[in-house]
Amino acid sequence: MSRIGRKPIAVPAGVEVKLDDAVITVKGPKGTLSRELHKDMKLVIEGNVIEVQRPSDNKLHRALHGTTRSVVANMVNGVTEGYAKNLELVGVGYRANKTGDKLVLNVGYSHPVEFTPENGIEFEVPANNKITVKGIDKELVGATAAKIRAVREPEPYKGKGIKYEGERILRKEGKAGKKK
Repeated sequence: MSRIGRKPIAVPAGVEVKLDDAVITVKGPKGTLSRELHKDMKLVIEGNVIEVQRPSDNKLHRALHGTTRSVVANMVNGVTEGYAKNLELVGVGYRANKTGDKLVLNVGYSHPVEFTPENGIEFEVPANNKITVKGIDKELVGATAAKIRAVREPEPYKGKGIKYEGERILRKEGKAGKKK
C-alpha cells in the first residue's frame, strides 16, 4: 500500500473543501483552487481530515493513490500558505525589472524579454538579479519558473544564465592549451 496515499490530510481552520463527483474545490484565505481527480479515487472528508482511498490493488490505482493524495495536500497548502520559486540571474548586464505586472528580462539578447503572469501568478523582483514567482497553485508556479529559466538556461563554462536559487551548475573546463 502507498505510504504517501495512506497519510491523512489535515485541513486547517478557515479552509473549506467541497467534493462534487470527481471535482474537488478548496477555498482558503489566499484563494480558491479546483481540480478534477481520477474517477476511481475516493475521497473521504471527515471533519477536518481528508483521506484518499483506492478501490483495488490494481497497478493504476496504486499509482494514482499517492499522486491524488499529494495533489489534494498541495491544494490545501496552496490556499493557506502559497508557493514561491526563487530564480537568480548570473551574468554581466543580466537584470530583471517589473513594469506593472509584467516581468522584463535583459539577458544578453538584442531585445528585452517580457513575461505576462497567468491568472494566480505574481512576480516579485527584490533585487535586479533575483526573481520570485508566487502563487497558490504549485504546478503553475513551477511551470512558470521553468519557462522563465528556459529563456536563458545556465551554460556550463561560465555559469551565465537564469538558475533556481541554490541550484548547482556542473562546470566544464575550458579549452586546454597546446601540450608539448
